[in-house]
Amino acid sequence: MEETKRVILVHYHEIGLKGHNRSAFEKRLQRNLEALLHAYPVHEMRRISGRILIELADGIGAEEAFACARFVARVPGVARVSTGYKVERELDVMYEAAERALLDAGAFETFKVQARRAHTDFETNSMEMNQLVGAYLCEHFPDKKVRMKDPDVQVCVEVIQDASYIYAFSLRGVGGLPVGVSGRLCCLLSSGIDSPVALWQMARRGAICIGVHFSGRPETSDASEFLVSDIADVLHETGCIAKVYTVPLGTYQREISLYAPPKLRVILYRRLMMKVSAAIARHERAGALVTGESLGQVASQTLENIVCTDASVDMPILRPLIGTDKQRIIELSQELGTYDISTQDAPDCCTLFMPRSPETHGRLDEVVEAESRFPIDQWVSELVAAAEVRTFGK
Repeated sequence: MEETKRVILVHYHEIGLKGHNRSAFEKRLQRNLEALLHAYPVHEMRRISGRILIELADGIGAEEAFACARFVARVPGVARVSTGYKVERELDVMYEAAERALLDAGAFETFKVQARRAHTDFETNSMEMNQLVGAYLCEHFPDKKVRMKDPDVQVCVEVIQDASYIYAFSLRGVGGLPVGVSGRLCCLLSSGIDSPVALWQMARRGAICIGVHFSGRPETSDASEFLVSDIADVLHETGCIAKVYTVPLGTYQREISLYAPPKLRVILYRRLMMKVSAAIARHERAGALVTGESLGQVASQTLENIVCTDASVDMPILRPLIGTDKQRIIELSQELGTYDISTQDAPDCCTLFMPRSPETHGRLDEVVEAESRFPIDQWVSELVAAAEVRTFGK
């Protein structure tokens, strides 16, 4: 068979619905992929006919191509990713590429051919290509059956201006928008299950996410900080996090626990975290805060307590998981790849100096009165100054 180029085709859906901004979204996705794929054997990357083409280096085998495709599928903005071949626009060459693509797809019993001619300067139209390529594959796979609806494998044949692209192995991507098209957010990031998922959800909506982790240090060990660092490494693999600020909150929580009404401690802790996060957000030019709260999941996440927390800052607080049940959050955590990290035990500020009976229906006037006993503005300045920053990427 004539030499062919092994390629990866990156398909997107939501980007394709954009109007005049579509090109900017496509360019952003391409830049993100270029930055993230440095460890993979990429020869060239460019935009073609409503998708991004990744040409792999010569001599790359199927498994290396599949590994690259699996990685690309995890990048926000990618709806689907396929591996296949770039060949000349000659039917004999296309037949053999279709055969190779079908062999790459793994075990199957049924298949169909889906051909598309994007330019009429190629004489054979889409329907004819379906018939011709399908007949060739039937001849070379006599024990397999053609099924037009829900086949095990679909062999795609696309003819565009300068080449034909043929593929059968496809993976579903995480979808959404490419990171960097929706502004900047500061995301409260614990070592638990929920907040990494919330950050990931916002990254999938195109936001540049900056994590803010509140450690119980020096009143607890720094174990949660190591777990958050591991979680951030997972998020960074696909470009979903830009920085992590680690804020040692323990001393200030101790002060609150000594002098505030016990039932209001949790709300006061949360308000202090929001104020510090808002100060960091202003420094980072972020437009909103993000938390992993789910309505009614724990004491601090009742509607009344959320109202008390929101009133502590003058910027939006986004809660992408607010209506999501715990089992679904766990499933998302497993999909993200942080679940095994988040289920490790580590003392952090969330469990430090907890009262026996925290308030579940906080009243804002009572909370503000209790908070007025403390030098909150001074504390916020001290905590921001004490924050340690880890930056990812360039």
